[in-house]
Amino acid sequence: MTDQGTLGFESASAEAERLREELHRHAYSYYVEARPEISDTEYDQLFKRLLELEKDHPELCSPDSPTQRVGAEPQSKFKT
Repeated sequence: MTDQGTLGFESASAEAERLREELHRHAYSYYVEARPEISDTEYDQLFKRLLELEKDHPELCSPDSPTQRVGAEPQSKFKT
């Protein structure tokens, strides 16, 4: 159970979707554009909240969730 209590599935699903979108956007800003919009601490708090939701509702965990990411594709500006 989280410190905010266990949410109902619909509320948890909506919050998880919002967090996934927000985390993807912030990761892109940080890694691709090199222009972070939030601090690492703020990102970590959002990520932790998504982990809590996915723990409380495992059916919300999806393959495209930032919590499931292992790595990223190399940028084209780097020689491989």
